[in-house]
This record gives sequence, structure tokens and C-alpha cells, in this order.
Amino acid sequence: MGTTQRRRPELAAFLRSRRARVTPHDVGMPPGFRRRTPGLRREEVAQLSGVGVTWYTWLEQGRPINASAQVLDAVARTLRLDAPEREHLYHLAEVPYTHPPEAIAQTVGPEIQGILDALEPRPAVVYNSRYDILAANTVYQHLFGIDPPSGGPVPNALWRLFAVPEAESPLLCRGPELPVMVATLRSAYGVHTGEPAWEEFIRGLSAASPLFTRLWKSGDVAEPGQRVKTFRHAEVGEMRMTSVSLSVNGMPECRIVVHTPADEETRLRAEALTATKRSHP
Repeated sequence: MGTTQRRRPELAAFLRSRRARVTPHDVGMPPGFRRRTPGLRREEVAQLSGVGVTWYTWLEQGRPINASAQVLDAVARTLRLDAPEREHLYHLAEVPYTHPPEAIAQTVGPEIQGILDALEPRPAVVYNSRYDILAANTVYQHLFGIDPPSGGPVPNALWRLFAVPEAESPLLCRGPELPVMVATLRSAYGVHTGEPAWEEFIRGLSAASPLFTRLWKSGDVAEPGQRVKTFRHAEVGEMRMTSVSLSVNGMPECRIVVHTPADEETRLRAEALTATKRSHP
């Protein structure tokens, strides 16, 4: 059985189960008489969603019909689906799903911070899709020259790399790395185009860095991925690190990026950097 053939029965069962739990009272409808179903009737879901009764019936029967994102959103509102259920509905209906822009995180809980701290001496950080630094362990803070969280403005990795002279940047070999970071930012920007916070961010960084402006105008897009980067630090010297991005459940558009030493010399220097940070907090 193909993927589509398998998903259709799952879609039908899912819709029936969600319909059964929503009562007429939940949606402001009178209960009526001789109601046999435990929840809403199909025609009631169709009416409340603004779709045809036949179309909704076919959808719930798992027939091979196409559904748009707008129609699925209407059905999801009628059936009072939460965010995970809405995403599940999209996948079963084979419609591309995009997390709502307001879901982008700006804070990190103590559990995630504990994971970052346990990864030392590997520098580790949590970025959102704009490269805001939501949390980091002390060795990352020391490597990038950022202050520990203090309740002030959230630091940003792109500002740290683009808005300082190249000689002061913690990243060596910026030529191959910065274009990839900007392309990754542009890929995320597609979801947030027109949002004031994003537009202000792009304008500000463009004004601060001609290099960012040139890379942004290229229009390139990319996804986060594993790469080898070379960093420098005044106290321990150069370090070659392999960066790995890990998604975080419950934090859409966020990822943990862990930098692992690519050679033994870097490992020793990372340990020395950690020791330095601990002795000079």
C-alpha cells in the first residue's frame, strides 16, 4: 500500500475521532433532538467550516480529494484542534505545514540550559531562526565574547560576526562560512517576510555591514547543517570545530548548535578555555 493510500484511512479516523469530542454546546449550537452521534454531525462541521457537506464527507471518508491550507485551517478551528493536532492533520492530508510565525521562541527553560552546561568543554548554543542567542554555555560565551544573560537585549550571532572588524571576529575563514549563515537566515525569512521585528533586523544589519548587504542581495537560501569552522581566541589560539545542529522539541525554528573539536589540539585548547572561564568568571 502506497503512502497516500495509507494516510487516507488515518485521516478519516483522525477526523472522526476529533469530531466526536466536540459537542454542539462547544460551538454555540443547540443540541437538537434525536442526536445519535457523540459530537458534531458531519453537516454541522461542514457548515461551521464553510465547506460543502459532500466535500467534507468525502474528506472524512478518506477519498482522494485535494484540500487547501485555508480549508484545513477552517476545519481545524471547527474541531478545536491544538497545534500538534493541526500539524498532524496537514501531514495526513499531504498539505505542506508551516509553523505560525508567532511560534518563534525567545526564551529557554532551565532544562535546556542544563544540557548546554553539561556539554562543556564543547561550545554549545541555542539559536532561533534569526540567530538570536537564546542560551549558551560559558565556553561559548567566552569564545564569542558575549556576556552571560542579564535580562537585557538578546545578543545575536550575526551581529557579533558582521558588525565588528574582521580582526576582532571570533570566526576565522569567514569567506566560506558567512554566506552560508546569511543563506540560512534568508531561508527562515521567507516565513517572516513583512514582520516588523524581522524587517527592522535586516535593515539594521544591512546598515551596519556592507558585506551583509551584498550577501543578502544574492538571494541564496540554505538549511542549517554540519560544517567545520575555525575560531580564534586571544588566550588559547585557533580551534577547528565541527558544528552540528539539533532540533528542539517544543521550540519551533530553534536549534541547539554544538561545536565539537575536530582534532586533538583543538580539544586541549577547548579544555583550557573552559578552565580559564571557570577561574575568571
